[in-house]
Amino acid sequence: MSSDLPTPAHIRHRNLPLLLLQARERVIARFRPILNEHGVTEQQWRVIRTLLERGPLEPRELVEVCQISSPSLTGVLARMDEAGWVLRSRVDGDQRRVRVALTAQSVALAEAMAPQIEAAYAQIEARLGEAFTQRFYAVLDELVELLGEPGDMAESD
Repeated sequence: MSSDLPTPAHIRHRNLPLLLLQARERVIARFRPILNEHGVTEQQWRVIRTLLERGPLEPRELVEVCQISSPSLTGVLARMDEAGWVLRSRVDGDQRRVRVALTAQSVALAEAMAPQIEAAYAQIEARLGEAFTQRFYAVLDELVELLGEPGDMAESD
């Protein structure tokens, strides 16, 4: 029986980008109801978590860390500013640069969400096991380090 479908290309590797997306979706599905309950989008939560962990950052740094495109981040920050969740201020010595910081309101929001967020992490760890979870974090950290920046396609020695 002949088919009009093209013959698949010979690709021997598993579809790593798709597998990572599927894993991401299964993880974020545990957090999405919490975010929705508190009126926070996934992108806004990435910004809040990043600023909680790292302190004030410039938008270009948020783009890199949060993996949000620059045009999207502009809108995200505008909505967060309107909600009273971030403050944008000029960098001393270079008025062209802006630094983004959390407000007391967004810190209070994160504190209010923390018990639910921690419970979601506990459920994930209970399902995966503590040892696997720690190994997985280590492997992901190593993957990010070894592959470098998205634009860095140079081969390592």
